[in-house]
Amino acid sequence: MASVIKPGWSKPSTILFASEIPANEKAFHFALAQASEFGADLILFHAYDTLVVAASETSGIRYYDYAAAARTEMQALEPLANLVREAGIRCEVIVRPGLPADQILSFLREREVDRVVMGTHSPGPIGKLLVGSVAEAVLRTSRVPVYIVGPETVDGAYRRYATRTILCAVSMQEASHTVAEFAADLAAQHNARLVLQHVIRPQERHEVLAGRTIDQIEGDLLSLVPEEHRDKIAVQTIVVPGDPTEELLYQARAQLADLIVLGAQGASAFAAITRHGVVYKVLAHAHCPVITLSPAVLAASGVGVEKHRASEVYMAGVF
Repeated sequence: MASVIKPGWSKPSTILFASEIPANEKAFHFALAQASEFGADLILFHAYDTLVVAASETSGIRYYDYAAAARTEMQALEPLANLVREAGIRCEVIVRPGLPADQILSFLREREVDRVVMGTHSPGPIGKLLVGSVAEAVLRTSRVPVYIVGPETVDGAYRRYATRTILCAVSMQEASHTVAEFAADLAAQHNARLVLQHVIRPQERHEVLAGRTIDQIEGDLLSLVPEEHRDKIAVQTIVVPGDPTEELLYQARAQLADLIVLGAQGASAFAAITRHGVVYKVLAHAHCPVITLSPAVLAASGVGVEKHRASEVYMAGVF
């Protein structure tokens, strides 16, 4: 399988921060820290669906003032832009009218961007998505990694936003080669420890093990790490039976993970709404940021689309 992992994904030169107004300041500071670490340009991007209504001085006719609306939105982002510039980072503020997810994805097709950073909403009433609909649409469709700061993410300022331990969900399936390669690239870039975790659902334990031991499968997972990284980064493999969400969140805490890497092949709007998707549950409850590779990224690497029953979107290297 030909690799599609781009160097800029682990060492970005341009980062897009997808901002609401008011901005998610916790997510913004993660984006700012990454731009500072890599010397990357930071784009503050905001899409709005409200228009300013004005009246003509001569006719009194009311009309939509697109220019005034754009100025209003840009002014709201200026305090953030000033913080970026004061840090010595090149900053660009872009606002566009339209649906946020559509505008973010359109911009990614127009410009060379290496990473998207965005926040998510807290879980709401019954029936509400575990993540905001904008984040949900972007993580499913983006052709670059999406770095997501969930509602339970602990502010990284206390550790100066350092990435020392990366937890990556994998299996022996094809998509895991791409996911693990990306995680290994990140670990090498940050000089971080890499933990590869595979969770076996109890009902699949007999099929997955097939006469093999947990230790043997853990040894096999090491083959997912590209050869050029094997002597450069510390790698630990963990294989356990259990519930994918619970085990991943548990290991993130136990390993003091600073970042979780997920493939989002099984992510879908239906999974988000029904709360069956592992990726959405992890985003809602993880204490550290989560970076995802979308189905579009995985498909570009030659990974076929996997079909899961609607009630069983589970962790197997992809979700």
